[in-house]
Amino acid sequence: MPFLRRTAAVAFICLALAPAVHAWGQLGHSVVADIAQRHLSPAAEAEVERLLAPEHTKSLADIASWPDEIRNDPTKDALWKQTRALHYVDFTSGDCNYTPPRDCKDGQCVVEGIDHYVKILGDKSQSDATRLEALKFVVHFIGDEHQPLHGGSRDDKGGNAYQVQFQDKGTNLHSVWDSGLLKTRGLEYKAYADKLEAEGTVTLPEPIPPFDNAYAQWAEESCTISRDIYPDGHKIDQAYVDKELPVAELRLREAGRRLAEVLNLTLAKG
Repeated sequence: MPFLRRTAAVAFICLALAPAVHAWGQLGHSVVADIAQRHLSPAAEAEVERLLAPEHTKSLADIASWPDEIRNDPTKDALWKQTRALHYVDFTSGDCNYTPPRDCKDGQCVVEGIDHYVKILGDKSQSDATRLEALKFVVHFIGDEHQPLHGGSRDDKGGNAYQVQFQDKGTNLHSVWDSGLLKTRGLEYKAYADKLEAEGTVTLPEPIPPFDNAYAQWAEESCTISRDIYPDGHKIDQAYVDKELPVAELRLREAGRRLAEVLNLTLAKG
């Protein structure tokens, strides 16, 4: 096989085998979950611990990446296919106004995914196993929705098809935002959560009228942010990191506090 054809074939195989990118990455999801757990009400914390008991953990961070991990579990193949489109929402207009028939056909997007699993989590007629699964999805999807490229409006698969140079290597913009930016801190998730919590109580954006769909607003925020994070010349340099890392960290803080609020309301006794 000629060299160029052989090289192209190897490149194609590597791309085909590369795992799809669907989340903040384990670090980001763990940070969001850890921040949320610090702000649970006593009632919500007790219910979280009770539901998590079969997992032999009390930590939301331990289950925060499970909805991504099931794509590699043959026994969960059907569940992965059923939920894979619920990790993101593709806005089809740059105005970033969420319109369900246009942006979430058949309820297949993260906005409706959160709503669906929050309702299951709060339904005490459901089995504990079903509610535990719902808890895993709620923790994960609220984190996902705050990653700006999980609510993008460009036709580039949420930045997965937008190639960039980062730390002298070729990658894509989605991967940079999922994990590359956060890893530049060199912190494990608990230390990272400590750092972000030390910055004080995050001021959450005001609800947008008509105040009837908070999950949609969070997606709209991500869409608006995503419009301004594409680097000039497809190159991620230190200036880009210095500018955008605080944006990513603010989204982690917002996601953590909002996740806590959702769990506190959903798991309140009575």
